[in-house]
Amino acid sequence: MVLIGLVLLYLLMQATNNREMYESNYAWLFTINMVVAGALLGAIVWVGYRLFLRLRQGRFGSRLLVKLATIFALVGFAPGLLIYVVSYQFVSRSIETWFDVKVEGALEAGLGLGRVTLDTLSNDLSTKSRSAAVQLSENPEAMTGILLERMLDQLGASDMAVWGGSGNLIASAGQTRVKLNPDKPTSSQFRAARTDRSLSWVEGLEDAAPGVLPEARIRVLVPIASSALGLTPEQRFLLVSRALPPNLVANALAVESANREYQERALAREGLKRMYIGTLTLSLFLAVFGAVLMAVVLGNQIARPLLLLAEGVSQVAAGDFTPKLAMQGKDELGGLTRAFASMTEQLSDARQAVEHSMAQVDAARANLQTILDNLTAGVIVLGAAGEIRSSNPGATRILKTPLAAHEGQALASIPGLQDFGHAVQLQFADFLARRSEHGLDHWQQSFELGAGAASAHGPFDQALTLVARGAELPGEDRLLVFDDISEIVSAQRAQAWGEVARRLAHEIKNPLTPIQLSAERLEMKLSGKLQPTEQTILVKSVKTIVDQVDAMKRLVNEFRDYARLPAAELKPVDLNALITDVLQLYGDETATVPVRAELDPASPPVRGDVQQLRQVIHNLLQNAQDASEPVGSVVPDDGRHVVVRTQWQAASGRVRLSVLDQGSGFPEHILKRAFEPYVTTKAKGTGLGLAVVKKIADEHGSRVDITNRVVDGAVVGAQVSLSLAVDNSAPL
Repeated sequence: MVLIGLVLLYLLMQATNNREMYESNYAWLFTINMVVAGALLGAIVWVGYRLFLRLRQGRFGSRLLVKLATIFALVGFAPGLLIYVVSYQFVSRSIETWFDVKVEGALEAGLGLGRVTLDTLSNDLSTKSRSAAVQLSENPEAMTGILLERMLDQLGASDMAVWGGSGNLIASAGQTRVKLNPDKPTSSQFRAARTDRSLSWVEGLEDAAPGVLPEARIRVLVPIASSALGLTPEQRFLLVSRALPPNLVANALAVESANREYQERALAREGLKRMYIGTLTLSLFLAVFGAVLMAVVLGNQIARPLLLLAEGVSQVAAGDFTPKLAMQGKDELGGLTRAFASMTEQLSDARQAVEHSMAQVDAARANLQTILDNLTAGVIVLGAAGEIRSSNPGATRILKTPLAAHEGQALASIPGLQDFGHAVQLQFADFLARRSEHGLDHWQQSFELGAGAASAHGPFDQALTLVARGAELPGEDRLLVFDDISEIVSAQRAQAWGEVARRLAHEIKNPLTPIQLSAERLEMKLSGKLQPTEQTILVKSVKTIVDQVDAMKRLVNEFRDYARLPAAELKPVDLNALITDVLQLYGDETATVPVRAELDPASPPVRGDVQQLRQVIHNLLQNAQDASEPVGSVVPDDGRHVVVRTQWQAASGRVRLSVLDQGSGFPEHILKRAFEPYVTTKAKGTGLGLAVVKKIADEHGSRVDITNRVVDGAVVGAQVSLSLAVDNSAPL
């Protein structure tokens, strides 16, 4: 729009200096310029409105952009306004000086001088033409042509001709002779010449074309008196033409044109003044509007790199290191934005590297935490004073105490763990004291928790054997790692008891048979040879020896069965049929506690050893009857019974064998050690029954559980359960 406005303004200025162009094009040029000026004004208003909205919205950099635009606009507007005021005064006063009285008088004097000159030349030529007409009237008509040739030079004329009153050419000299159609006077000219005795006029000045010097001339028409007698002769006229000097013609035309233009502009003085002032005002508008628009554009161009930098700095301060925009210009601001973009890109790369490293650290930490959470061993981080900093679920599971709830407290202050906490602190103190002497990096010690009378007041329902290992962490923290080896100790104890049982069975069984045989032989040899009293003593003593030897044999057989249990031969076994077969031995009506079967008909065959499973069922039923037997009663009179149950568990693909009694249950400390050898609550018995069941269950890959059955908070009996795998080769 600025470019179009400048072009139109140039054309408008040309129109003010060119009358023809002004008259034909000024109006629409001025209108188009006004339209362009209005468009520029609208653009400026729109840009100003957008700046106002940016300012109200508080967008970053709006104040800087408004400030730069205002500065540039003032730089363009102030000089333009000054020039406009000076130019307005100059144009207004100059137009007034154009129409000064002296100028108008000079133009009038020039016009008068031209007219006088032309009148003088016309009068002179008229006088000479009348003299020539007198000479022609005194000579015969036959001499007219010759006389005309002679008078042509005398009069200084360019053309002479004698015309008849009817308009016929009689004689001529000069240029008329060579013209086929010479210019002849009109009828009105003939009449005027006849009336006034002469007629003069100037030709060629009125029809002058602009820029072309016309061939102007003075023409004089005078009548020629006739001397003939008789009939009235035809009236003749002498037409004399003399060419005007070219410089005279040019000066006359120039003065006349200047005077005419002066008069026209004098008549349109106010319009001319408005035209110049309007053009000047429009020039100011276009210049100012263009300056303001360019100020906004240039201000935006200058402010844009600064805004990019400021916005980038704000984003970086907010933690946004994404790649930033950069100017592609070759100036310092563009280079600064590119340097800043490069810096932010490097920061972004560095941040990504840090985030990647942090992600790896977090992943390693998560992996370590997952490992700690899934460790069966307990891990506790202690402070210098023994306070708990952190722990894993394994420590909570082993110590049976929610250690997370005691973080910040000393381990020795937790109920039930006082002795353990003090012992650990003593181990760390001893380790730190001896570390420099022996170069130790850790200590290791085993601890017994919950043993003896203290177990009744602690969180442990059985004695725990822990093996603990301690080390010092960076700083003052200490690492304590421990594991529950109670089952290992129990297994070692069971293994030791098995070895003891094997040796006892070997050492004891050998002399039992000779003892029994010797006693029986002694009775046989002495029978009938002793007195009745002595015979009675002998029989009673021998019977006592034989009974005790049988008891010793049964004990030895139990030791042998526990120590030398044969490997299981796993085959498909119908567990329901096996239980039914075993229950035939418990159908005696004289049984103290009856046995009731609840067998699941959907139970499929299981993989097992028939003889070992039979032994398991016998052991469990005998223990259940012993536990359910009423005290001091032989006949069941209180409705107690033992339940043997099978359940098909399709979800796990196993068959569950359970034996339930209605006894008094087991103490808590016995429940945890019920499957250890020689652990029993019965007054008589070896305590090997459940130990054998546990070994057989292990041989079958089965888990065996023992729990107390509780109803409404009261113990109503115990339950032993085995989960046996289904034989997949047998049809279901």
